[in-house]
Amino acid sequence: MSDKSPWAPVYDGPHLLMDVNKVKMVGAACISVLLLAILDINIVSAIAWKTVSDLDPVHGISKLPWLTSCYALADCIVVPLYGKLADEYGTKPLLLVALGFFTAGSLFCGISQNLTELIAARTVQGLGAGGLTAITLVVTGILFDDRDDEGDPDRTVKPSSAVGVGAAVMFGIGMALGPTLGGLIADALDWRWVFLVNLPVLVAAFLVFALVLKMPTHPQRRKVDFLGAALLGGFGACALLVAEWGGARYPWSSAPITCLTAGAVLLAALFVWRGLVAPEPLVSLALMRNPVFRTMMPVSLLAGVGVAGGLLYVSGYLQVGRGLSTARSGLLIMCMAFGVLASVPVAKVVVNALGKFKYLLVAAGAFEAVAMISFGWIGAGTSYWLIGAGCFLLGVGIGQSLGLGLQYMQSSVDRADLGVATSSLRFSQQLGTSFGFALYSTVVARYLGSHLTGAAGAADVDGNLDTDSLRRLPAAQYRSAVDVFIHATNIVFVLAGVLCLAAGLLALVIREKGYTGRTAGPTAEAAAGSSAVPPPNSPRDQARADQRT
Repeated sequence: MSDKSPWAPVYDGPHLLMDVNKVKMVGAACISVLLLAILDINIVSAIAWKTVSDLDPVHGISKLPWLTSCYALADCIVVPLYGKLADEYGTKPLLLVALGFFTAGSLFCGISQNLTELIAARTVQGLGAGGLTAITLVVTGILFDDRDDEGDPDRTVKPSSAVGVGAAVMFGIGMALGPTLGGLIADALDWRWVFLVNLPVLVAAFLVFALVLKMPTHPQRRKVDFLGAALLGGFGACALLVAEWGGARYPWSSAPITCLTAGAVLLAALFVWRGLVAPEPLVSLALMRNPVFRTMMPVSLLAGVGVAGGLLYVSGYLQVGRGLSTARSGLLIMCMAFGVLASVPVAKVVVNALGKFKYLLVAAGAFEAVAMISFGWIGAGTSYWLIGAGCFLLGVGIGQSLGLGLQYMQSSVDRADLGVATSSLRFSQQLGTSFGFALYSTVVARYLGSHLTGAAGAADVDGNLDTDSLRRLPAAQYRSAVDVFIHATNIVFVLAGVLCLAAGLLALVIREKGYTGRTAGPTAEAAAGSSAVPPPNSPRDQARADQRT
């Protein structure tokens, strides 16, 4: 039995940069800030309803698209930028910059006095989170002892496959645990502490990175596509404004909505053009020649849109529709986290039984669709056991589609393209999640505006649901207002389920060889040991063969 430690000193040629103790300190700091960044992606879904009731109880629901989307949109835009800037200026400076943004954003979120301030602060936080999730994975990749030549201090450093698998699982678990922890903290203290509790950990991590972290420096001159980032950001802003204002503030055929729609289409076209002509585009379109990557991008986009409905509106149904506290609703949503963990053995069964990894993505879409469409029929008296079971099934699908799906895509591209491919897929997932938040919040706002009546009493304020007044309504008025809200969430769940199923069915077009039950090579062994999901036979080789064909 080998006593080989997963940790090893970090060298730059023959020079020792960090001994094992320092590596462990940096590793702990990386894991801590990465977990915070992942949790905060969706932690607002648990406290959004309580925050709206506190800061803007009348018009807050109509502003939910911005509150839930600004973080994800900022995150996905800057991920490729951080990667290229880190190549040129080194990982440490960019890691400190990202951590500074995230810390400042957390502080400003905690002291915000209105929704506009909170949305701005969440945007700043998202700018930092994009760097944390991108750069910490680079740093942790070389902290594990995964070297070519164990006896040579000048050996080549390469990322550990276990790090990539672990990160993929962490993203899935973080999506489910974020609302749970947010609910517990908000009920025990206050919703502001969901953000303020980050500060001690972030300050400690900043000191560790500033004083202890030393990485090999081999700067490369990179052409950073700032224009591409500006085009993408403009497209996202125009699309969100169309989703929020169309049919509400302005008619769909009005000049403002028409101009915003045309602007979104034009900016999207310019972004694609920029990806074709830029020396180093923000998102590499050259990778689209890889058949697995080419299909995984729209699959992850649709999956992100679909999953966003469950992450936000299960909490809304429980807190507004059923009157649960954020803590109690968070405990129910924790069933998603258990489902994510269960997705690992379930995935092994699916791949071994059906012989191809793409059927795992199909099964993921089916699991998510069954759970979400079933939620389309829940009411004010639905058993909490059934809600928990649905959340568990949804977690199984999330773990397979957004977690293990990333591992599959990584095994299908050349090592030289691994970083760009990973950041591009994360970009696609986050863009889908951002659009999903906007879409579903808009659907609910429109439904409330057309179905709330005088029967809801003081809860109906010109078609807006005043969530703060619900607890003071007579029983009949309370039931009328809550029933309208629950029916609105039912529509969201059915729509999200259809999109999840579409993502799963789209995976059927992936071309791959069958899996024969063998694990070949260290990558397969690491994947089997870490995730219990055997990869398909040489997906990278299959992708190359498909390209030649």
